[in-house]
Amino acid sequence: MGIIKTKGIILSESNMNDFDKMLTILTPNGKIGCAAKGARRPKSLLMAGTQFLCFGEYLLYQGTSSYHMNSCDTIEIFYPIRTDLDKLKYASHITKIINDVTDENQNTYKILQLFLNTLYMISETDEDLDFILSVFRLRLLCLLGFMPEIRKCSQCKTEENLEFFSMKDNGLKCINCGRLDKGAIHLAESTKNAIQYIVCADAKKIFSFHIPEENLRELNLVTKLYLNEKLEKEYKVEDLF
Repeated sequence: MGIIKTKGIILSESNMNDFDKMLTILTPNGKIGCAAKGARRPKSLLMAGTQFLCFGEYLLYQGTSSYHMNSCDTIEIFYPIRTDLDKLKYASHITKIINDVTDENQNTYKILQLFLNTLYMISETDEDLDFILSVFRLRLLCLLGFMPEIRKCSQCKTEENLEFFSMKDNGLKCINCGRLDKGAIHLAESTKNAIQYIVCADAKKIFSFHIPEENLRELNLVTKLYLNEKLEKEYKVEDLF
């Protein structure tokens, strides 16, 4: 019987039997499906650590067909997200994306780091939620192998007059090539700078910049379309109820 001690965050929880839960946990080494026996009992030591979006340290043992939770120590529950419907809506949206792009037995350390940093920004700051989501989208795509070309035109390779973003050619385009690309989006200078910063910044500093509101709408559009294009799925921030 294998035993695993790992940190992770609860991506989903569902009721099972009278007092049990079935969980999906994102760890640095991929997703793990896990049963938590008795986690729904009022005095269960597993109750707090098995809630949606709880980050903790978990002791799991492998049964004949699945993992079972033996114990857990809660590290962070992101309480402000649970008391604000807008924050919860955005957190649920990014969780859906994370769930779609991760699997078992996968190196997900950097994805987990990005997820936790994003949840912290949603939970503990008053930053615009569309700003947080835009940064998350683009940085996640970089981690998944879809890093856009940001230093030179993705078509002619010039480094001058980069004023467009091309979904088709995965990155910035110069003014001449961009005008010939019907799907390319014209960018303000601050939007272009934001894209370059998000791609290159240290993981702990990706949210440490500001962008004017009118350019945030542009950044939001570019990252949304780029995510949908590369993941081949239309993601929308939907109301919870």
